[in-house]
Amino acid sequence: MKIPDIIPVTDLRQDAAAVFKKLQHSVGRLVVTQRGRAIAVIQSIDAYEKSEHDRELLRLLAVGEKDIAAGEGHTLASVLKEADALLEGGDS
Repeated sequence: MKIPDIIPVTDLRQDAAAVFKKLQHSVGRLVVTQRGRAIAVIQSIDAYEKSEHDRELLRLLAVGEKDIAAGEGHTLASVLKEADALLEGGDS
């Protein structure tokens, strides 16, 4: 895991536009500090959306694992059949 960039809140206040411009071209996060302690994390909207997408996938996987453990869910064959129908533009 990459160590995030760190910026003091004073530097952020002085040139927020430059900080945000740098974030637009970055996939990482920027940790804002005050008196040497982390107080906030800033990231680009693209990085945020990717992070939320990844979090949703993990949530769905966890739900699937619970369904499997409980003996619920769908067979692989039925899932593949439904996926094929969706890809072909038909209804399942």
